[in-house]
Amino acid sequence: MYSKMSNEIKQVQHDEYHELTLGERIGYGMGDFAQNLVFGTVGGFLALYMTTVNAIGTATAGFIFLFVRIINVFWDPMVGTFVDKRTSKAGKYRPWLLRAGIPLVILAALLFAPLPGVKGSVPFAFIVYFALDLVYSVVNIPYGSLNASLTRNPESVDKLTSTRMMLANGANLLVYTLFPMFVQMAAPKGRSLKDTGLFGLKLHMGNYTDPSAGHAWFGVYSVYMIIGAIALFLCYKLTKERVVATAEQSAEVKTTDLFLELKNNRPLVILGIFFMLAFTFMFFMNTVNGFFNQFVVGHSEWMGAIGLIASIPGIVFPIFWPRLKKIFGKKGFFHLFIGMFIVGEILTYIWSLNGMHDALWLAYVATFIKQWGLTSATGFMWALVPEVVAYGELKSGKRNAAIINAIMGLFFKIGFTLGGAIPLWFLAAYGFNETAAHQHANALAGINLTAIWIPAVLALVSMIIMQLYPISDKDVAEINQQLDEKRAQLKEAE
Repeated sequence: MYSKMSNEIKQVQHDEYHELTLGERIGYGMGDFAQNLVFGTVGGFLALYMTTVNAIGTATAGFIFLFVRIINVFWDPMVGTFVDKRTSKAGKYRPWLLRAGIPLVILAALLFAPLPGVKGSVPFAFIVYFALDLVYSVVNIPYGSLNASLTRNPESVDKLTSTRMMLANGANLLVYTLFPMFVQMAAPKGRSLKDTGLFGLKLHMGNYTDPSAGHAWFGVYSVYMIIGAIALFLCYKLTKERVVATAEQSAEVKTTDLFLELKNNRPLVILGIFFMLAFTFMFFMNTVNGFFNQFVVGHSEWMGAIGLIASIPGIVFPIFWPRLKKIFGKKGFFHLFIGMFIVGEILTYIWSLNGMHDALWLAYVATFIKQWGLTSATGFMWALVPEVVAYGELKSGKRNAAIINAIMGLFFKIGFTLGGAIPLWFLAAYGFNETAAHQHANALAGINLTAIWIPAVLALVSMIIMQLYPISDKDVAEINQQLDEKRAQLKEAE
């Protein structure tokens, strides 16, 4: 009997502990690449576009972001339950990359569409953004669940996280470096030859916050959406699900499992709070970044160059993450890089001081350190999700990967909501004038508060939260061993 069980365990390990090939890792990472093109651009530039080009009030835009995200509190658990209860020949999670992916890119492009009759229309902006957010959940939750279904091999999971984050930050290069540069190159008003900050490169660039720039925004973003759709298709084609719930487990899935997971899965709750804080300070900074460059330091033409510097750590350094985790430990890894983010924010403050605005070298150093810390901390945290899924399966007997990813999505979207709405309210409270080319001192102080100091404080709190995370690498090995034995026993009973 022991020999038979041993063979069963080996059979499970052969498939579920599959060592992912480079092609499989790249294929999965194309999903991050696509979603960053779509939602990264929305997160980084929609607020600026909506309040300047589209002439919607700053406080109103903040309320749009807030209301839509509140709906996700109810929507995401329903999506997670729906996905966990169903499967098809193509898989449980992969098909949704196509089923919802195409509507996602169409709706995203509509957000920036300069359609006659809807310019400045709050109802139109609200409806399209609301629909986009609902559809995004139907892509993002299955995609996140797919991460835990590819393999249970811990080393492969770490490598997968590094690869996907390299591709995600490759998309960030397109978003934060090239997107504002392309839009300014296409903007018709106020065109002049400007130094981009890229090693003396000068380009004819216009004012992309002027209402006349609507077609420039839409044209560039439409190209990005076509690239995003192709990337989602590649993710679908190049991945394979190996670790999935049994038919019996799928049939037992209930929406109330969400509450059971929150009650019984302590690592999930701690990691979720960390996600919420991380995405809050990330989107606080991203939401106000365009305002900071345009109005505080007065160098919007440098955004491409600064975005390039910001993208380098996320593209080049993720390959070192698994090694750094072994050196510093799981918690030490996060403490190191969140600390770097805080140092980078302090240097950004120095750049904001009078007399320092033209110091391009300081902008480079501050951005490089800040983004190295940010991309490492917020990137590698995704490697912890599969072990939280495995922990939940051991405790409850159910592999609720989609529900757990829906919970993580909720924490992410709470952070996205807070980071997207609250900064706009701060700007409104500090007297930001959407139609003014220059802002008074009080408004500039509000931009600095939301771009620098609030993110730094939230980052410090997130370090404390991560210290409470209870699953070590040794625990992961023990959890996997116990799950192997349980699955072999179930197969023998059949």
